Amino acid sequence: MNETTLIKNAHLVNEGQVYPGDLMIRNGRIEKIDDSITADGVRTVIDAQGAWLLPGMIDDQVHFREPGLTYKAGIWSESRAAAAGGITSFMEMPNTRPATVTLQALEDKYAIAEEKSLVNYSFYLGATNDNLDVIQSLKPGAAAGIKIFMGASTGNMLVDNQETLAGIFRDAPALIATHCESSPMIQENLDAALQRYGREIPVTEHPNIRSAEACYQSTQLAMSLAREHEAPLHVLHLSTASEMDLFVPGPMKGKLITGEICVHFLHFSAEDYPRLGNRIKCNPAIKTPADRHGLIEALKDGRLDIIATDHAPHTREEKSSKDYLEAPAGLPLVQDALLSVLELYHDGVIEMDDIVLRTAHNVADRFGVVERGYLREGYWADLVLVDTGKPTAVTPERVLSKCGWSPFEGETFRSSIVTTLVNGQPVWQDGQIVESGKAARLQFNPQR
Repeated sequence: MNETTLIKNAHLVNEGQVYPGDLMIRNGRIEKIDDSITADGVRTVIDAQGAWLLPGMIDDQVHFREPGLTYKAGIWSESRAAAAGGITSFMEMPNTRPATVTLQALEDKYAIAEEKSLVNYSFYLGATNDNLDVIQSLKPGAAAGIKIFMGASTGNMLVDNQETLAGIFRDAPALIATHCESSPMIQENLDAALQRYGREIPVTEHPNIRSAEACYQSTQLAMSLAREHEAPLHVLHLSTASEMDLFVPGPMKGKLITGEICVHFLHFSAEDYPRLGNRIKCNPAIKTPADRHGLIEALKDGRLDIIATDHAPHTREEKSSKDYLEAPAGLPLVQDALLSVLELYHDGVIEMDDIVLRTAHNVADRFGVVERGYLREGYWADLVLVDTGKPTAVTPERVLSKCGWSPFEGETFRSSIVTTLVNGQPVWQDGQIVESGKAARLQFNPQR
């Protein structure tokens, strides 16, 4: 087989440079990048017409709900939404049913994704208070990382045993990724809210219950364990300006500890709770405008290394609950993640090459993803064409996530996703999903 695709007249964004040029794909990989490449004998030619050609976004944090919660999402539906959003690879979290806390459960997920996913995939192995032996037996490269919930979670996945935590940081054969919130502090804040409001707690209390202090304390603990055991640590979905004081600015290379920002913390603030209510309830909570400003400043100076989604869909009915305590936490985000981040480019806040750095290059480097995340000859052709002059209106009708709604409904982004290619094959083109069947399991270089 000799499949060839030529992308012409693009503005390529890669490794800190932006330049006009063409890109040739052969058999799923980038064969050539040059100022001009002849189309002689090429099977498919895509005229980019000056659009931006980026490495596809690698989303290191999603919840696709399969197995066990497929009434609200699944790998097939959510990978389609990801493809439409310019995401070419995802790493999925372990709090499914059953939880991904055994090697068999991990392999079962890979089998599902091999059959159903439209984009490249990998999965985390989850930590519990009693599966240290499973973590120790994980083969390097078999999982995207080890996920530790150091705050409230579902089932038995809250890891609060200090001896177990020390053992994980000492022995984990992969990058450790943490959800950092202090459960005792959250419970204390919740008890105070219940005493004041009864069950009629307004959603505006969410950032006070899941407070900045609860985040800071837990993040500080995770970082101290990482330093003590020289364990590579990635702190997920940071949400407060105060936590930014804990992180080091500058390039990611050489950092033991890295930080992640999710798109909703860049886009929304506590001022949006009266308008959107439980739709933007998530854990950790979206916090104040000052926190949003502090996070954007940290993104600009490199204290935040990676941009992700924490895509976590729930049904419209679940999120419409008038009871704050009953409404689940999480937002569907993959379809509009890159478009929302591009709003910062339009506003002159962050350059296009910095967006690529934090959505592709740094993710690939931090997790050790093999031959993806860059526009490089010989690498897999995971690509997205973005038109920054063509707006996208967010309507319920265009939502591809199974839950059928978006927190961005009613907004119009100033950019659009023109084409998404996974392993050289289009999966999103001309406003339509293309079922190409070319997705692959991500491969990783060992982290320790």
